[in-house]
This record gives sequence, C-alpha cells and structure tokens, in this order.
Amino acid sequence: MTLPATRRTVLLATGGAAAVLATGCGEYGNGDDSSSQQSPKASAGQELAKTTDIPVGGGKIFAAEKVVVTQPTKGDFKAFSAVCTHQGCTVGSVADGIIHCPCHKSEFRIADGSVAGGPAPSPLPAEQITVEGSSIKLT
Repeated sequence: MTLPATRRTVLLATGGAAAVLATGCGEYGNGDDSSSQQSPKASAGQELAKTTDIPVGGGKIFAAEKVVVTQPTKGDFKAFSAVCTHQGCTVGSVADGIIHCPCHKSEFRIADGSVAGGPAPSPLPAEQITVEGSSIKLT
C-alpha cells in the first residue's frame, strides 16, 4: 500500500536530490571555491620551469601550484592563476594563444589573462614571477 506524499516527504526527497547534484558538480575540478583557496601554493622563490619549457605563443600549467605560465612573444613571460574565474576549476590546456578551461569552456588570452570566451566573468588574476637566466621562479 502506498501512502500519499506529504509536504515533508517531498521536501526531504528534493533536498536529498539537490545535495547529490551539488556533490556531482564538484567532480569537474573543484567546483567548491573554498578548496581552491585552501590548496597549497608554491613557495616564493621556487623554480617552476626553465624558459625553454614554455613555448612561444603558448604556456604550461602547473596544477599543484595553481599557476599557468605563458610566453605570448619570445622572451616575454607571464603568469596567472590556473583557477578559472567561472566556477573554480583548474584550467586544462594552453594552445593557439588561449588558456582553456575544460569544465565549461571558458577561454583566457595568454598575454593578459583576459576573458576570450565562455562563461568566465573576469580575467585570470596575475601571479608574480621572475625570470633569472633560464629559470622561472614564483616571487
């Protein structure tokens, strides 16, 4: 025998479904902004890469440090947060002058981190680096 659904039963059932959906969204690269803020950043002075590791017109993502380093033109190195400003996913690739986020297809320009497409509301924040000889370090 089936009892009619009460308001409490409906609210409990839909609340549980919402919790499952919210948890499922996190699998696309830290949809929870708080976890991206708590992740350890690379320490100042730490070498990220050699200049030869960063292609001209491209870049390289350092996921553990949550930094992406780019080289828009020969000898001009830039660094940005690797955390997408849309929902906190880590960007996934750099190609053809664009930093790509795999979660919702946001795109950012390698020269200044500005939004080139997708749902991202703001540019990737700049990170501070120094280039000493052939070494790229966080500052």
